[in-house]
Amino acid sequence: MAETMQSLDQLSALKPAAAPEAPKYVQKLDKQGRAYATGKRKDAVARVWVKPGAGRIMVNTRDVEVYFARPVLRMLIQQPLVATNRTGQYDVICTVSGGGLSGQAGAVRHGISKALMNYEPDLRGALKRGGFITRDARVVERKKYGRAKARRSFQFSKR
Repeated sequence: MAETMQSLDQLSALKPAAAPEAPKYVQKLDKQGRAYATGKRKDAVARVWVKPGAGRIMVNTRDVEVYFARPVLRMLIQQPLVATNRTGQYDVICTVSGGGLSGQAGAVRHGISKALMNYEPDLRGALKRGGFITRDARVVERKKYGRAKARRSFQFSKR
C-alpha cells in the first residue's frame, strides 16, 4: 500500500494524478447544415432547428409574432440569442406541442439554447451563465387519492 508521510516536504514531492480534461464540445449539424435540439418546459416539448440566416423565427409554420402574441413570451424566446449577441444571425424553425403558451415559450427558449450550443460550442459558457441550458424540472404535482387536488383536502364537516 502507500507509505506514511513524515513531513510536508514528502507530500509536496508526490506528483498529483493527471487531472481529467474538460470534455471537448463539437459542432453537430445535419445534412442541411442545421443544428437540432429538443427543449422542454412543464408539459411542452419543442423541436428546434437553427441555421444561419436573417433572424426569422418560425413556430409551427407561423411567425413568432403571430404564435406568441404577448411581448413577454417573445422576449423570453429571444433571450439566448441576445445573451450571445447572435440576434439576426440565425433562422430558427421549431415545432412545439403540449402545455400552455408560457410552457411552450420556455420550451422553445430551452431548445434554441441547446441548438445554438450544438451549432457554436464556444457559446456554452455564455448560455450556461444565463441559465438557459438547464431544464426547468418543475412540473405539475399529481393528484392523490382521498384529496380534491394534489394537496387540497375535501371540505371538513363535523356531521
